[in-house]
Amino acid sequence: MNDDQLLRYSRHILLDEIGIEGQQRLLASHVLVVGAGGLGSPVAMYLGTAGIGTLTLVDGDTVDLTNLQRQIAHTLARVGQPKVQSAAITVNAINPEVRVIALPERADAARLDALVAEADLVVDCCDNFTTRHAVNAACVRHAKPLVSGAAIGFDGQISVYDTRDAANPCYACLFPPESTFEEARCATMGVFAPLVGIIGSMQAAEALKLLAGVGSSLAGRLQMLDARQMEWTEIRMSRNPTCPVCASRHR
Repeated sequence: MNDDQLLRYSRHILLDEIGIEGQQRLLASHVLVVGAGGLGSPVAMYLGTAGIGTLTLVDGDTVDLTNLQRQIAHTLARVGQPKVQSAAITVNAINPEVRVIALPERADAARLDALVAEADLVVDCCDNFTTRHAVNAACVRHAKPLVSGAAIGFDGQISVYDTRDAANPCYACLFPPESTFEEARCATMGVFAPLVGIIGSMQAAEALKLLAGVGSSLAGRLQMLDARQMEWTEIRMSRNPTCPVCASRHR
């Protein structure tokens, strides 16, 4: 690291658990963020400020006026622009050293498989089950840790799915692909603005911990937040030995 980097990241370097070696790991990391909206905004911004070397953002949506209530990476001046380009501008305004790859596309399973293969870690900030399952399948296939979050109304949840450890479940162990879930969208259900900031910030924290080798992750634990009462509930999750996605990986 040069002198400017030592100064910029000094508050991380001062932490014994991170130090220079941990910060160097962050600088060398490549993170894929799927979704650049309410969750993706704080994720991208915190990963950018922390000095992630390469940040790939994937989202096929454009900035809308209704997004500005909660999607803090975007501004009024960027309404109509691709969200990934808007988020890239915000990240690079804070930290121009970060290489941001902005992909304004709704990636299908094949595309996600290729993108996941290139990353060290994946953060799922999308808003639909089809994409979540495609991301999860690719992470299992390529043995990449997945930090997954969701938020709707006043309810949020977060977990880490890291099948590099055979004891850990994948997303499909908890939410089987063949199950039918009613999709809840912000456009029809609404979302409490700070909720996505809370969950997104926690996703960024879990990602940075995994990359820097700090503490223990949320793997095997699902945390759920009721923001009406500001009350957290945690459940322990076990790997499903008959999971159609990850069972074959651990035979």
